[in-house]
Amino acid sequence: MSHPIRQVLQGKKELCRSVLESLPEWFGIPRAIDDYVAEVGALPVFAVGADGRDAGFVALRESFEHACEIYVMGVMPALHRRGMGRALMQAATDFATSHGYRVLYVKTLGSSRESEHYAATRQFYEATGFVPVEELEGVWGQGNPCLI
Repeated sequence: MSHPIRQVLQGKKELCRSVLESLPEWFGIPRAIDDYVAEVGALPVFAVGADGRDAGFVALRESFEHACEIYVMGVMPALHRRGMGRALMQAATDFATSHGYRVLYVKTLGSSRESEHYAATRQFYEATGFVPVEELEGVWGQGNPCLI
């Protein structure tokens, strides 16, 4: 099934807030959502659609000259497991490649903190070609291990 992807030029912050607020199991801290919303306005953002409406997004951030991070992404929960996340990952990969990045990476909650939702997230990233590199403490505060 093909999902339409578009680069978002206007309404990035509104899309980000709408999707992240629909995902409290992953984005349950209002201040964290506010921080993501504040940042996405200056970042490349791609949206995936369903029934003529945006259903998910991915925002990318250059971290070093040759490295691009999947800064934040999400798909409305009712539409999980329908290929939209994969379509967004392909858009991110295409963007990174076309802009000369040699590394595309993502940070997520590490497995040393139990969470069924983040276990599914890690499984998704691995299924789309990512491999665990390192788990770090202190990036997001005590008790929130950061898996790169």
